[in-house]
Amino acid sequence: MDRQIRVMVVDDHPMWREAVTRDLTEAGLDVVATAGDGEEAVRRARAVRPEVLVLDLNLPRLPGVEVCRQVVAQDPAVRVLVLSASGEHADVLEAVKSGATGYLVKSAGREELLDAVRRTAEGDPVFTPGLAGLVLGEFRRLAAEPPAATAAPQLTARETEVLRLVAKGLSYRQIAERLVLSHRTVQNHVQNTLGKLQLHNRVELVRYAIEQGLE
Repeated sequence: MDRQIRVMVVDDHPMWREAVTRDLTEAGLDVVATAGDGEEAVRRARAVRPEVLVLDLNLPRLPGVEVCRQVVAQDPAVRVLVLSASGEHADVLEAVKSGATGYLVKSAGREELLDAVRRTAEGDPVFTPGLAGLVLGEFRRLAAEPPAATAAPQLTARETEVLRLVAKGLSYRQIAERLVLSHRTVQNHVQNTLGKLQLHNRVELVRYAIEQGLE
């Protein structure tokens, strides 16, 4: 049985919302709340503080990207996995810019969804195949723009090494195996790096690494 990952499910279609909730619950995850519109989602997320928010983009009363922006602003520790019917590139990039750490299309199977939620809880960026390259490509494009002049924080050699592997898209487990470290040690290095760089999640970390030419 899984560690009790606290999950909140947001979707305006009751049948879909109930089906996702049932799948997650049966797999041993803890669905602490659900919501059917954007305003309700922001309110409930503030009250229950989920680890992972499974979020549809097409919501009444407040769009999904705005829900994502507000929820992450009020609790930077929350990780947002978008689960959307749209695979449109503009929607994906907008979701990531608003703070989502993953994006899955609704055609994904049950096991794919469960794996995505678990990996999102661990801090991995999770994208439907084909979309990860799009996001990395956008980060590279942004990195080509002139950066604002800021003093670079001092990272240790090990933190820089871990950051380089994060930018290559490796999971924490893969990084741990490559560097012969424990999974927990890799997570600690990433958390320290996030703190030094004043970043909130792994997606922002990948973008920073690319901007610094650490790929």
